[in-house]
Amino acid sequence: MAKHVAVLMGGWSTERPVSLSSGKECADALEASGFMVSRVDVQRDIASVLSDLKPDVAFNALHGPYGEDGCIQGLLEVLGIPYTHSGVMASSVAMNKEKAKDIMRAAGVPVAESKVMHRLDAAKEHALPTPYVIKPVSEGSSFGVLIVTKDQQHPPKELYSADWPYGDIVMVERYIAGRELTCAAMGDRALDIIDIASDDHIFYNYDAKYAPGGSSHTLPAELKPNVYEYIQSLTISAHHALGCRGISRADFRYDESVGDEGELICLEVNTQPGMTPTSLVPEMAAKAGFDFEQLVTWMVEDASCDR
Repeated sequence: MAKHVAVLMGGWSTERPVSLSSGKECADALEASGFMVSRVDVQRDIASVLSDLKPDVAFNALHGPYGEDGCIQGLLEVLGIPYTHSGVMASSVAMNKEKAKDIMRAAGVPVAESKVMHRLDAAKEHALPTPYVIKPVSEGSSFGVLIVTKDQQHPPKELYSADWPYGDIVMVERYIAGRELTCAAMGDRALDIIDIASDDHIFYNYDAKYAPGGSSHTLPAELKPNVYEYIQSLTISAHHALGCRGISRADFRYDESVGDEGELICLEVNTQPGMTPTSLVPEMAAKAGFDFEQLVTWMVEDASCDR
């Protein structure tokens, strides 16, 4: 009998549209691979829905709060349903940008200087010398990210907004210039590196990530062999330090103009990278010989419970 996979998607975070796109792609591919698939648009009754479905595996295609911060993972642990991607602790820690940086720093992964503070305090005066970046401490898909340039005399006014939807705690981080690079860990294996160019965007923002033609990708990235291998080793180091399993993706900035070897900084680790038609991990996996159906099949076979 074919294994029954519940593909969890949607939810109610700001990343719901991305999750629905990821979930559809994964569900379609799993069905094409011969799995019995239930497509679940996750709502607050998810525990009873899963109890009725009794799937063999949950494919977690949720993004953002409740989906990749340890919450759904904890529920799946309680229900005893093996699930894809990282477990409770790794998901929770990686979703909190500052806590993740503390762990990566201790593991020897280079990260940027930063401060965590209330958004209203960050709005009063520059918390760091310009240029710098303001990020919600626990959001993904670049939601709420603000770039403060050298010529800005005051912090962004958006921080004062009464309808700011990204939580009151933000991370203020030194702006890292240079190339946008990303590398994925697939189990204990580092995949090839993508160099991302998004000419119409100051950084790799939501539109650059998900709009067709929003960015161009060079795979493999054109880097010196020692830099290439270093990024791959840092990707695995960060994956292990945070306790990730399955697939994770580490994002980097590389400024070749600094010193003899340049400055390489890990921006963050994503424990549930997007699986949309424009997403990066499927592209890297294809370069490694895994088409999309093979990739999602590998993820289902890798699924487990932490306990």
